[in-house]
Amino acid sequence: MAISTFEGTVENGQIRIRDEVKLPEHAKVYVVIPDLELEHPRRIHSPRLVHREQADDFTMQVTRATPDAKL
Repeated sequence: MAISTFEGTVENGQIRIRDEVKLPEHAKVYVVIPDLELEHPRRIHSPRLVHREQADDFTMQVTRATPDAKL
């Protein structure tokens, strides 16, 4: 796989490479951004059971609401 490196800038949310560089339509590109630190999104992980036999303790019951229920 051959790799070429071109310098560009972001303008109005789009990556702009110098005018003299012509890339073919649908070319696969990789963007490397030096010296930029992004805040990583927070993740909430699901709890895991230590013992599989405890799975029955977490069985969900579904109850249908009637249309005339008073809230």
